[in-house]
Amino acid sequence: MFIKFVFMKQIIFGIVVLFTIAACSTQKSAIKVEPSVNEGVVEDSVEYGLETFDPKFETWYSMHDSPALYHSQSYYESWNMQYVSAWNSRAMSGNRNSFFENVIEYTPSIDYGFELNHELFYYFQYVEKVLKIKIIQDGPMGL
Repeated sequence: MFIKFVFMKQIIFGIVVLFTIAACSTQKSAIKVEPSVNEGVVEDSVEYGLETFDPKFETWYSMHDSPALYHSQSYYESWNMQYVSAWNSRAMSGNRNSFFENVIEYTPSIDYGFELNHELFYYFQYVEKVLKIKIIQDGPMGL
């Protein structure tokens, strides 16, 4: 009787394994991903966003964001390059107790658009003016 029970368990286990293998092998071709080719005009559809880790920044930004104070995109890009360079230099210095732990990925050759450059510039202003952490000497006046 004990031998029949062990033999039945082995048969049931074998059947379950066979069904599992069969089920897995048929799913391989169930989904096929192919790149879509659009014959129309090709546009740059990449969107960039700024992710900050300080929840107070959004409130401060919305209170200080005024179209009357806007500058050109090239103005923001110029300052952002200086700020990012100084920020990343401090982040890579190895001081892990520093505020500048994360490196900012900002490539000057990429057009991030007015909005992102404007918001990034304002983030640097927030760090300097509200958090009182100096990033660069002789930064922009005003704000």
